[in-house]
Amino acid sequence: MGITVSNISKRFGDFVALDDVSLDIQNGSLTALLGPSGSGKSTLLRVIAGLENPDSGEVVISGQNKTGTPPQQRGVGFVFQHYAAFKHMTVEDNVAFGLRIRKRSKDQTREKVHELLELVHLEGFAHRYPSQLSGGQRQRMALARALAIEPEVLLLDEPFGALDASVRKDLRAWLRRLHEDMPVTTVLVTHDQEEAMEVASEIVVMNDGAIEQIGDPTEVYENPATEFVMSFIGPITRLQGAYVRPHDLRIQLEPNGKTSEARVEELLHLGFEVRVHLRLSNDEDIWAQITRDTASQLDLKNGKTVYIVTDRSRSFG
Repeated sequence: MGITVSNISKRFGDFVALDDVSLDIQNGSLTALLGPSGSGKSTLLRVIAGLENPDSGEVVISGQNKTGTPPQQRGVGFVFQHYAAFKHMTVEDNVAFGLRIRKRSKDQTREKVHELLELVHLEGFAHRYPSQLSGGQRQRMALARALAIEPEVLLLDEPFGALDASVRKDLRAWLRRLHEDMPVTTVLVTHDQEEAMEVASEIVVMNDGAIEQIGDPTEVYENPATEFVMSFIGPITRLQGAYVRPHDLRIQLEPNGKTSEARVEELLHLGFEVRVHLRLSNDEDIWAQITRDTASQLDLKNGKTVYIVTDRSRSFG
């Protein structure tokens, strides 16, 4: 039954954080709330968790209205960007904390903690303290602690934001596999487009306290509903007033009646890809993304005249 958010509004003084937001999150799904700072994504997550009270609207979790229910009674596991571990407790005791509060037996607690530590690949670290773990290991411990109480919903607020890029990438892949093994309804807040595209089965794009588009990663990238979605998710450039993905621009050496003349201004070699900065005859600057083999075949050089065309441009009224 998942989560249903109906007509949620929230203000902080004169600032409108959420403006009549409605959203259905399917049971067992992994949904990303994606948007820039101030878009309302974290506020919406906190309203679902019960950490913020909405000015109006309802939150229904697994068919039950939880709008006025305290956070600890919502069946929600929450993981913040900063993992807030109990520094004086071992990894094992951190993960067991919620179970002990709920008066689970010692045998039940021990069995559950062992199962979770295996699940998050920390079984060899049970007796270490948080200070003895890497950032990625501490975040996996935080996820195990959140999962220990068997929540109906797992809420993740920028969980990997404080980690190095390479660690974030590893944890994204790990989170996706974890969700396949334990498909609890999960909502991930992120401002990282790549993270949302890689991890989530559904993306909710937010801006200025409202939802711009909901769809799977392919849909929001290939068929953006608004100018904001197209400009926020993935790179863009402009050609004759329309938005174009740089990789959808084709560079030719001869005109064909549909092309625009341009001059190569700069070539940036980025491993397999080449970023080509071009200037149109009307002095507008655009850029294209091509493979290094294509750049070599075209023999591109600064100052060379070329012709560009695309079959995939978008305009928004």
